[in-house]
Amino acid sequence: MNRSFVARNPSILIFLALLALFTLGVTILSEGFGVGMMSTSFVKTLGKTLCLCLVAVAMDLIWGYAGILSLGHFAFFGLGGYMIGMWLMYERTRLIVVDALAQGQIPPTPQEVVDGIGNQIFGVVGSSDFPAIWAFADSLTLQLAMVVLVPGLLALVFGWLAFRSRVTGVYLSILTQAMTLALALYLFQNDSGLRGNNGLSGLQNLPGVTASQDVVSMWFFWGSALALGLGYLLAAWVVSGKFGSVIRGIRDNEARVRFLGYSVEAYKLALFTLTACIAAIAGALYYPQAGIINPAEIAPIASIYLAVWVAIGGRGRLYGAVIGAAVVSLLSTWFTGGQAPDIPLGVYTIKWVDWWLVLLGLSFVAVTLFAPQGIGGLFDLISDRLRPNRHGADLGPDQGSLREKEAQQ
Repeated sequence: MNRSFVARNPSILIFLALLALFTLGVTILSEGFGVGMMSTSFVKTLGKTLCLCLVAVAMDLIWGYAGILSLGHFAFFGLGGYMIGMWLMYERTRLIVVDALAQGQIPPTPQEVVDGIGNQIFGVVGSSDFPAIWAFADSLTLQLAMVVLVPGLLALVFGWLAFRSRVTGVYLSILTQAMTLALALYLFQNDSGLRGNNGLSGLQNLPGVTASQDVVSMWFFWGSALALGLGYLLAAWVVSGKFGSVIRGIRDNEARVRFLGYSVEAYKLALFTLTACIAAIAGALYYPQAGIINPAEIAPIASIYLAVWVAIGGRGRLYGAVIGAAVVSLLSTWFTGGQAPDIPLGVYTIKWVDWWLVLLGLSFVAVTLFAPQGIGGLFDLISDRLRPNRHGADLGPDQGSLREKEAQQ
């Protein structure tokens, strides 16, 4: 009898159960719905960490399972944040402008409201006209659709051009990084339509919502936890069936998979586009919790950090990507937030705010050299010790198939 992919992969249920317990624990300890032992700022940090875990899952799908080292997935993450940020900033500004114009004796016309919104949003870059890309900013439904459509379309076009040309390996990584750099440089310009270096701000204030930040932060935390759970479930389903077998085959021997008759480019393009959409959804949940987004968030270094998280956690393991992103993100907050104590050495004092990136780089090198399976590899060691000691290579494609030495007995 065929079992479901969840039954074949008990780690999925374990992950979802741990995520549910974690969410419940944070809710009980929060200020918004619990006993108040956990501050709102820390709840936001945990919510943002869950979003980073989701984009790490997307990175693990494309790199750990398909072998495509994309150094541009944080660009899709940032685009998702920009798309939802446009509506948040437009609607919040509209309410302010309408309230201000309503103080007069004559009701404002729709055009006066639009002009007032334009002055408020784009006055910082010396303009008052709405760019074409803001055409749907007044509609939450359309902007939510744009969260997926814009990054997805960019990934589809870029992937089609790259994969049909059979660009692979380090050359593809350089191309994805170049795409990210070009997008960041474009967004830095004031005439990009997204306020240039100023970016979009005030995103933590939900328009028309009078609830306190204690409550709003928990809403976003729950949304981030739900998105991570569903994203993890989707990723596990993708890699568990035929599609997952093919992309792993592409990773291990692309020429042989193509020889067997599979459309390698189509599989790559589908996965590249899917992971870009997942990254965009993660970004759309992250930046309202961060409160601001600017082009610096899309810089190529961010995508390199993403690859480091997955490598430290253990690529090729979905839970490894989650562990790596969570551990590095929380440690980064601790070290760069001034919470880690300085270490006086007499003539010099180690300040972790300055040395955190060095420590992160050394950790990446150490993992690459001495623990290529990452933190997630520790779970494999534990799992192997709990299994019976069966020697020899598999005689079949499944992990439970007959082994060589058992067949000789």
